[in-house]
Amino acid sequence: PIEFASLVDDVIRTWPATIRVFLDHRMRCVGCPIACFHTVEDACREHGIDPRLFLADLLAAIERPAMEAVEA
Repeated sequence: PIEFASLVDDVIRTWPATIRVFLDHRMRCVGCPIACFHTVEDACREHGIDPRLFLADLLAAIERPAMEAVEA
């Protein structure tokens, strides 16, 4: 689903639950005009965030709604 090479804008539009992850990491990617050009890896590099940890948080955010649906 989400990879280091995924575009930030695509991630946010496809999985809105990831917006909270960007905000929690103090990344101002949401609404940024560069988001349609930057990959997840680019954004992490620009903000000094460990890309592996950030990607894990993104993946957890998109799995959470799926798990909640199964539990309901």
